[in-house]
Amino acid sequence: MGVRVVVTLLAAASLLAAAEIPKGTQFQIRLTTALNTSSAKPKQAFEAQLIVPVVSAGRVVLGAGAKVSGHIQDVTAAVKPDDQAVLTLAFDQISDSAGHRASLAAKLVGIDNARESLDADGKISGIVASKTGSGRMDQGINKVAEKYPGLADVLGAIKETVVKPTDPNIDYEPGVEMTIELTKPLTWTATVSGLNVRGIEPADELSRLVNSQPFRTIAENPPKPSDMTNLMFLGSEQDIANAFQKAGWSTAAQLNSKSKLETFRAMAEQRGYQEAPMSTLLLEGRPPDLVFQKQNNTFAARHHLRIWRRPARFDGQEVWICSATHDIGIAFSDEDRTFIHKVDTEIDRERAKVVSDLLFTGLVRGIALVDRPDVPTKLFNATGDALETDGKMAVIGF
Repeated sequence: MGVRVVVTLLAAASLLAAAEIPKGTQFQIRLTTALNTSSAKPKQAFEAQLIVPVVSAGRVVLGAGAKVSGHIQDVTAAVKPDDQAVLTLAFDQISDSAGHRASLAAKLVGIDNARESLDADGKISGIVASKTGSGRMDQGINKVAEKYPGLADVLGAIKETVVKPTDPNIDYEPGVEMTIELTKPLTWTATVSGLNVRGIEPADELSRLVNSQPFRTIAENPPKPSDMTNLMFLGSEQDIANAFQKAGWSTAAQLNSKSKLETFRAMAEQRGYQEAPMSTLLLEGRPPDLVFQKQNNTFAARHHLRIWRRPARFDGQEVWICSATHDIGIAFSDEDRTFIHKVDTEIDRERAKVVSDLLFTGLVRGIALVDRPDVPTKLFNATGDALETDGKMAVIGF
């Protein structure tokens, strides 16, 4: 859902919605129960929560917060290094806090920031332990053991202190986000309540503030123009920290030898690293004051952002600007001689993700989407990824 739709519709008053939501409509959900193929059983129930309102024919017909119930349709655990875990989920019902409910026919079409693969029928296939960096190290040590068992013991002991065996089972904790798609139309009649969110006024003063801010960050090493600023926050540092914590985002570790080693481990073990460091980007020569990220179970993909405190104030509140992008993979840079994240080119999607996450916390009091006519809509970041945007800045007030 785009930011403009969120801004327009979430501020609306409560209304009675009676609609047939068409086949193919996608719902953004967040697990509230854990799923793990090492212990899960067929028919086992699970629950999730709708985290973004569903819009049909230009209006909200299903509010965020609705509960999605389902069961495990098929599950296979990974026991041996060459095994592949499999998980298929069925989605059965949707209900709200007022007691309205309806049968649901949907399939899984996306898992946010996951290391697993997903086929067209919604079947999740896990990674294979023997094909990970950790597994390949074990295979190499086993070959050494054929001729030099003593050396292999030493190498194995060293390896175990640095890299642990990979658990290939599909393990999703509460908070993992997914996208499901209706396979049949859904008839829903219920009262949809708008959030207590207002527009930020005066609009002309806000526009002047937004358009006076720098729109481009600079990579520290090597110094190159990089990511674009695309969000503004009005509130205290504690307001911002509370909102991102409630939305399930984590802070990031300092980029140093310890965090670099942990990053290597995460890549070799093919797992997540919730506090993974970020490269340093500067805004007017300053590093960010706050950094947040949201991962699942792989270091290769994450939502992440950097926030800078600004000298201005608006309506008595502190002003912060933010650059948010979505890491979607890892590549090796021949130029920089290191591994780098690749980002989603359409950075407005990440802006919308941040807005939706913060709105869902209930801590947002004001919102706006401000035009920046002088901001380019197509650029490249410091590592060569294309960036495309409408140039607007989303403003969140706490």
